[in-house]
Amino acid sequence: MTYQETLSHIYGLVRFGMKPGLERIRATLDALSNPQDAVQTIHVAGTNGKGSTAAFLASILMSGGHKVGLFTSPHLIAFPERIRCNGTEISENDVVALAGRVLSVAPEGTTFFEIVTAMAYLHFAEQGVGPAVMEVGMGGRLDATNIASGILSIITPIALDHAQHLGDTISMIAREKAGVIKAGCPVVLSPQPNEALEIFRRLSAERGSPLYQQGRDFRAAWKSDGLAYSGVEWELHALRPGIPGRFQAMNLATAICAAELLDQRGISLTPDCVRTGTEQAFWPGRMETFAGPPRVLLDGAHNPAGAKALAEALTEIPRRSLILLAGIVGDKDANGILEPLLPFADTIIAVCPSVPRGLTSRELAGHCRALGHQAIDAGSVANGLETAFTAAHPEDLILVCGSLFVVGEARARLLSQTFEPFRG
Repeated sequence: MTYQETLSHIYGLVRFGMKPGLERIRATLDALSNPQDAVQTIHVAGTNGKGSTAAFLASILMSGGHKVGLFTSPHLIAFPERIRCNGTEISENDVVALAGRVLSVAPEGTTFFEIVTAMAYLHFAEQGVGPAVMEVGMGGRLDATNIASGILSIITPIALDHAQHLGDTISMIAREKAGVIKAGCPVVLSPQPNEALEIFRRLSAERGSPLYQQGRDFRAAWKSDGLAYSGVEWELHALRPGIPGRFQAMNLATAICAAELLDQRGISLTPDCVRTGTEQAFWPGRMETFAGPPRVLLDGAHNPAGAKALAEALTEIPRRSLILLAGIVGDKDANGILEPLLPFADTIIAVCPSVPRGLTSRELAGHCRALGHQAIDAGSVANGLETAFTAAHPEDLILVCGSLFVVGEARARLLSQTFEPFRG
């Protein structure tokens, strides 16, 4: 098969939907001689900040001279973004070859995400990766990434999301996320709601897993010269994160604590590695600015907690006026995402993500009106961008947000790249 034929085939597996469970991924990897056992897996679970935390940690590990695998989802523009070795995306030829091998042994009904996860573990093993930072797709306990035993687990802040699959309370979601906690292996926690924290503490104790909490065992704070980190053993000052946003202090602190613990477990790292990796870290589509004029800010916040963090960040960004271009997926809390952001907007443009479950721009404009704000129904992301650029003054800020799908399509257009709309 060609690269495009391969993508069409694995994207077609969406017909099997989301089916939590490890039996299919276990059978697939067993048939491939269990490549996941050849890598040192670091699981990154949570609701918000997973991608940024994973990107910070991967960058720190690379700065320490390690060959690092990074698995994330969804992609923003194109499939190869999901699987990286030392920052380099997997090649199209390797996508074709790996997909063919995985598909040839996968049981009937294996899902898109399970196939891609198996491809990642196989690729990392064959590339001789040491540590592999694996972003958990959804939940944790029954997520395909959790088939690996793991050497350290990170859990970023928990919030209500994917309620139809994980449960409609913080406690239910926390129990699913806690599935990545491995017996005897360290657990690093970003700030958590009390209900989630109680569950993580109890399960860590039951499994004999040392628990490190942000605010108790490690912390970070902004100072006049940058970010200051105080951790288990390391004290660092004047850190300048390559991923912008003051809220990144939380994600970076979590990644640095994980780096300290990995160093203690034989993956050699130093404070100098942290400093270099922090500065070189990059995560597209998260507080990413295109200089313009007018400037365009892309942020993938797609739930109420993420939208609140984005709203706080907007208070520090100078502009003449704000043009808000938003698109939201239909199973998300549209009002909860919009409510923190709409008061900042001088012009609101509603668009529809290019995915089957995207909320129509007409429906999104209706949500804006219900919250007391008028919105332009622009239809597609392409038309929304054209509308925004036509309306914008050079000193305005165009904010694209509400969904990673919308951010990805907008980013592709800004970079004149081909956009692959299906995510999985």
